[in-house]
Amino acid sequence: MIQTRPLAVLLALAAAPAHATTQDDVLFASLLSGWTTDGGNRMAGLDLTLAPGWKTYWRSPGDVGIPPVFNWSMSENVKSVRIHWPVPSVFEASGMLTIGYHDRVVLPLEVTPVDPSKPVSLKVAVDLGVCDEICLPAHVKLSTELAVDGAPEKHIKAALANRAASADEAGLSGLGCTVEPIADGLRLTARMRLRDPGAEEVVAFETADPAVWVAQAVTAREGGELVTMTELVAPDGAPFALDRSSVTLTILAAGKAVEVRGCPAP
Repeated sequence: MIQTRPLAVLLALAAAPAHATTQDDVLFASLLSGWTTDGGNRMAGLDLTLAPGWKTYWRSPGDVGIPPVFNWSMSENVKSVRIHWPVPSVFEASGMLTIGYHDRVVLPLEVTPVDPSKPVSLKVAVDLGVCDEICLPAHVKLSTELAVDGAPEKHIKAALANRAASADEAGLSGLGCTVEPIADGLRLTARMRLRDPGAEEVVAFETADPAVWVAQAVTAREGGELVTMTELVAPDGAPFALDRSSVTLTILAAGKAVEVRGCPAP
């Protein structure tokens, strides 16, 4: 996933003076209980409500965003948790783009229990950034019980419906990616045959390794193709072997998103 440069994060957080607004003034968080899927998983939701003008960040937050970090280890009867990310918004400030949410967002949580016949005790600690003219580091600890016989919850269902389209759903008819070594990593350029939405397109690249820093992509239309380029920098600052199958590209435009998995050679 796109990682922020550590210095940028520290500077952003340091921008908040000691007497500034507190977390409780700008963020309210809760867990929503939902239903049991046909496969036996539990659907829940992380509900984040932000004060007017404040935002928080998507899983791949942009060049100066602060990605959320989740810790589910205190949960009981939980094998895994999958977050279904609703389509985020793109924000621009001082010539830099960030990706995230404002006002209110519900992140649907698909919980796989160890034993589907028993209730689930879902507990999470979340570290996230919330920003307006300043940025604050936020930390929330939440818990809820997920019964076997849960019930549908309208906010979770609405967030699930607000998802990125797949490559097939979006009509992607061609994709080719070239990889070139640069002094401190790799340059990755993707060419896609994808319908033009008639609005500015922002592309977020993600890799399987969260330690790899991903630059803000440069994106343009060339004929019938969407062409987008980013640079990937590993912790050792040298070229590295890229697993193309683990690369995810998300194209954001006009309040919608397309998610493309894999970045094959032309």
